[in-house]
Amino acid sequence: MNIYDWIVIGAGITGSALAYELSKKQFKVLLLEKDTIADNATVYSYGGLAYWSGTTELTRQLGQEGIELHRQLSAELDGDTEFRELDLLLTCDRNDHPETIAKNYANFTIKPDILDIKQACELEPLLNPNAISGALRLPHGHIHSQKTAIAYQQAFLRQGGKIIYERVDQLLQEGETITGVVTEKNTYHSANTVMCAGGLSRRLLTDAGISSKIYFTHSLLIRTPPTDIKLSTIVMPAVQQRFTLEARAEELTKESGWDNYQDDLLESILDAGAVQFLDGSLCLGQISALATNPEAKLDTELGESAIRKKVGIILPMLGNIAGTCETCLVAFTNREVAVVGNVKNISGIYLFNGFTSTLVFAPPLAKHFANWVAGENSEIIEQLNCGVE
Repeated sequence: MNIYDWIVIGAGITGSALAYELSKKQFKVLLLEKDTIADNATVYSYGGLAYWSGTTELTRQLGQEGIELHRQLSAELDGDTEFRELDLLLTCDRNDHPETIAKNYANFTIKPDILDIKQACELEPLLNPNAISGALRLPHGHIHSQKTAIAYQQAFLRQGGKIIYERVDQLLQEGETITGVVTEKNTYHSANTVMCAGGLSRRLLTDAGISSKIYFTHSLLIRTPPTDIKLSTIVMPAVQQRFTLEARAEELTKESGWDNYQDDLLESILDAGAVQFLDGSLCLGQISALATNPEAKLDTELGESAIRKKVGIILPMLGNIAGTCETCLVAFTNREVAVVGNVKNISGIYLFNGFTSTLVFAPPLAKHFANWVAGENSEIIEQLNCGVE
């Protein structure tokens, strides 16, 4: 019987980074991924690195560690992550006052520059000056998140790690200990298993009788092929509704409960934004919708129409550009950073999931986590350690 030190479930950016860091500590690691062609939140990510967004000592430290790590990550992994420094432009609705909105950003590590309409349009010529009252500018990092995950995976394989593409159907449990996983094809045994499966993690944990503070939204966005249209910045609304929706998730699901897997759409929001990758392709979006069934089907035709209409108001040249509407689950938690650490009263199972600012926080936390389980002191992991009940 082949027994691993660690099984990592999910090969998005979180699982790939963590598998790599665990293998660096000489652990025998198996990375399990359900899709041979990746289809997860990492694939459909904007790729933004909001290292400026820390509001506490912990998030400021992780933001700084994260951006420093990304600046040298291509060299470390020997794989191009397409890292670059890029302005983030947060647009203010024409009925809002940029100075008032900027007060919401007063506690962040880096305060935004307040731009009037003329300054915003000089920075981003594709903007519709009649749709905004101004904008906030912040320094931002940007990567191609899926290429970064692949770079982590290739480095992991070079270190002796193993990747198998099989869907995990359940956790293998003996009494109060998780001893591995059962996939659609095989059973794999491990001293430790860590959940990095994003929005799908909750169902696996619930089926094993483990409660968690991991939730998810259904995200819809549009991806385009490469285009000659040039977007100079990352454009997002200065007032983003997604965070309000996530904060209300438990209230909205109080009657049905998160573990009843309801298809009914409880609420949805649309934050109109756009980002362009180095190959010229664009990502436009996004809708965040709350339904407790991870397999709930959303109306992509209706969603695409709504995204195009709202993006087209802010960035008229992008509203009708050719593209395909995609969907994925986006995990989140009501904790400050993520659900990270061991599960209370059950051994052999760990969580590394539900990140805010995933692309900034997950890579440095993967290093801290690997150090911690290798027996080294990590005040950060001790602070985050969830001890899920």
